[in-house]
Amino acid sequence: MAELSLESVQEDYTRDGTVDLKGNPVLRSKRGGWTACSFLVVYEVFERIAFNGIASNLVRYLTRELHQGTVTSANNVTNWVGTMWLSPIIGAYVADAYLGRYWTFMIGSIIYILGMLLLTLAVSVPSLKPPACKNNTNAGIYFNCKEASPLHLGIFFLSLYILAIGNGGCKANISTIGADQFDAFDQKERARKHSFFNWWLFSVFFGNLIAATVLVYIQDNVGWAVGYALCTFGLMLAVIIFVIGTPFYRHKLPAGSPFTKMAKVLVAALRKRTVPLPSDTKELYELSLTAQVETKQFQIKATDSLRCLNKAAVKIPGKNSPWELCTVTQVEETKQMLKMLPILVSTFVPSMMLAQVNTLFVKQGMTLNRHIGAHFQIPPASLQAFGIISMLVSIVIYDRLGVPFLRKFTKIPRGISILQRIGIGQVLYIVTAAVAAMTEHHRLRVAREHGVVGTGATVPLTIFILLPQFVIMGIADAFMDPARFEFFYDQAPEGMKSLGTSYNFTSLGIGNFLSSLLLSIVSHLTKRNGGKGWILNNLNESRLYYYYTFFVALNCLNFVFLIVVSKNFVYKAEVSETETGH
Repeated sequence: MAELSLESVQEDYTRDGTVDLKGNPVLRSKRGGWTACSFLVVYEVFERIAFNGIASNLVRYLTRELHQGTVTSANNVTNWVGTMWLSPIIGAYVADAYLGRYWTFMIGSIIYILGMLLLTLAVSVPSLKPPACKNNTNAGIYFNCKEASPLHLGIFFLSLYILAIGNGGCKANISTIGADQFDAFDQKERARKHSFFNWWLFSVFFGNLIAATVLVYIQDNVGWAVGYALCTFGLMLAVIIFVIGTPFYRHKLPAGSPFTKMAKVLVAALRKRTVPLPSDTKELYELSLTAQVETKQFQIKATDSLRCLNKAAVKIPGKNSPWELCTVTQVEETKQMLKMLPILVSTFVPSMMLAQVNTLFVKQGMTLNRHIGAHFQIPPASLQAFGIISMLVSIVIYDRLGVPFLRKFTKIPRGISILQRIGIGQVLYIVTAAVAAMTEHHRLRVAREHGVVGTGATVPLTIFILLPQFVIMGIADAFMDPARFEFFYDQAPEGMKSLGTSYNFTSLGIGNFLSSLLLSIVSHLTKRNGGKGWILNNLNESRLYYYYTFFVALNCLNFVFLIVVSKNFVYKAEVSETETGH
C-alpha cells in the first residue's frame, strides 16, 4: 500500500485510512461522499424489495402451497428471518478479519443471487411442490391436501438458507461501506454521515413498501413464479448498481475482528486478575500519539467503569504479547461494547413483537373478508404497507415537529435521549399487543355468531379491522427502529462500528428465534391434558387473543427491565454532556 505522507494530506487525501481497491490513498474530491452513497442507497431499495418480497408473504406460501399448519408455517418464517438477521455477524467477522467489506459483499451477493434463482425454480416447477388442494375455504383453511414431500421441503428450504448465507455477506457490510465514504477526521463529512443514515433508513422503508404492495399483489393474483422472479431480478439489478459505483468507493483495509480484540482484553484481564491496579491511570499501557496517528486510531482515556478490565493494560515486564497486554483504548472499547449488552437484551421482546407482523397478523387477515368492491381483493400481507406508511409519516412528524419542540425543554439536540425514544417505542408495542388482543376477541365473537368456527370459513368482517394494530405497530417502529440502529452504531467506539451494527442485527435475529420458541411452547402447553390449545390451524377455533394478552404482560415486564438498565447506562464521553436523560 502506498504510504500516506503529509503532502498527500495537504492535497486533500482522506485521513481515516481509506484507500482504493489497489490499496492506494484516495482524494476526498474523487471518491466517497454522496456520489458513492447514491449507488448504495439505490442498491438498498432494490435489495429490500427482493428480501421483503419473500419475507412479507412467506407464511401464505407455506400455508397455501406447502400445506403447513399455523404453528409450523409461522415458526419456519421466523426461523428463516432470524437466520437472515444473524448471518451478518459472520459476514462482519469475515470482512473485518480477512477479506474486507467490498470483497465479502461481492462474494455474498453471488451466493445471495444463487439462492434466489433456486428459490424461483422451486416455486415455478410443478414437480418441486405438492399438488394443489382439491378444495378450500378461501380463509386460510385447506382440505384434502397432500403433504409436501421431503424433496419439496428440502429444495425450498435449501434455497432459503443459501439465500440467508449470501445475505450475511451483504447486509453486514453495505451500511458500513456507506459509513466509510465519509472521513471520520473531517467535521463536515462526519455531519454528512448522519444525513446518509437518514436516507438509508428511508430506502429501507421505501423498498419494504413496494414489496408489501406490488410484489405481494402479484404473488397472490398473478402467480408465485412471477412474483419470485421479480424478486430475483430486483436483487440482480441491485448488485449491478452497486458494481457500477465501484470506481467511486473508498475502502478500509481489514483491521482485525472486534471479537478478537475484545477476547484479548478479557483474557489479559483474567490472567492478571491478582495484579493490583496503579493509582494513576497514566501508568497503564497506551500507544504513543505518533503511533495512534499512524494507525488512524481514536484515543480513549481510562474510566472507572468495569475497573477489573483495566488490569489488561497493566504493564508487567516480560508480558507484552497481545493476549497479555492491551492498550487503554482497546480496554475502553471492550467496556463500551459490554455495557450495551443489557440494552441489547431489552430489545429482544420488541423484536419478538415485530415477528408477528409477517406471521400471525397475516394469518388473521387470511380469515377475513378481503374484498374492496366487486372484483378486487387485498392480499393479507399488504396490510403491512399501512404500517410502513404510518412509520414514515411518524418519523417525518417527529423529526420536523417533535424534536424542535422537545429540544426547547430538554436542551438535548435529539429532543430526547436515544434510550427515551426506545422506551416510547416499547410502550407503543404494549398498546399494539393490547389492541391486537381486543381485535382478535371481537373477530372470534363474530365467527361464533355466524357459525363459521368449525368450518373455518371466512369471517364476515372486513380485513381493515386489523388496520389499528398495523398502524400502531408502525408508529412504534418509528420510535424503536431508528433509535435502536442509532444507539448501537453511535455508542459503539470508532474501532468497533461494525460490531455495533451487528448488535442491531442480533436483536432482530434473536427476537425471531425467541418468537419461534415461544409459539412452540405455548402451542404445546395449551394442548396438554386434553386442552383445546390457543393456536390451531383453524384460527376460528383458536384462542389467539390469549397469546396476544400474554404479549402485553411480557412487554410490560420488558419495559420495567429497560427502565432499570437505562438508569445505569452511561453514554459515550463525546455525547454524555447532551444525553443527560435516560
